Amino acid sequence: MASQEKISVHNLADLKNTSDDAIPNYLNSLKFRQDHKLVDTRLALGYGAFAVAAACFFWDYRLGFEPTKYYTAAAVALYALLNGVLTYWIGFVEKGTVYQGTAPDGTSISIATSTKKNIPTYNVKITITPKKGAAQTIELSRSFTEWFDVQGHFVARPFQVMLATQVPAVAKADPKRAQVAAASASDFMNADASVLDAIAASETTSTGAEAASSGKKSKRRKA
Repeated sequence: MASQEKISVHNLADLKNTSDDAIPNYLNSLKFRQDHKLVDTRLALGYGAFAVAAACFFWDYRLGFEPTKYYTAAAVALYALLNGVLTYWIGFVEKGTVYQGTAPDGTSISIATSTKKNIPTYNVKITITPKKGAAQTIELSRSFTEWFDVQGHFVARPFQVMLATQVPAVAKADPKRAQVAAASASDFMNADASVLDAIAASETTSTGAEAASSGKKSKRRKA
């Protein structure tokens, strides 16, 4: 189904962020259990640095600089430390990770994404760790035009097809999608912008028709 919201197809950050947001939406709908530890740690570091800065401002405002200068110096050092840890965490621990979770069968999955400047290609690195056995890494590189139409609407189906056909843990959790996708995956993956536009237009029209029908029913109830 095509999203009713649209973004600028020339904004690489918007293309990536929208695609990143679609990953947890899809996997969580398949009853994957998302692990928020990475995000929670990043938020804790960020809010901690903010709290230190706010406290420093407060006591300087209430008491003045001279009586609190040693506390201010300690606060500046702590603020710098927290921001240094935050930078390290984002760059060397998260490494672009947008999703961590566990599949219904107990398989752990970690997904990291990235893009290169001025190149509209979505690079996905998926690490799968089964309950028993060695971890497996899958790397994908796909053009954003596979699931965005020329108007900037996100088309969920080809994006989900990509994951369902390439990631065994996802295919196992969504066998119906994977089986259907197996026969038509190449068609979706090689679809040009006009095909995606047609899909988006048909689904948007269908959604509009349903909304209109719903509106008519509600008017009848009021009458």
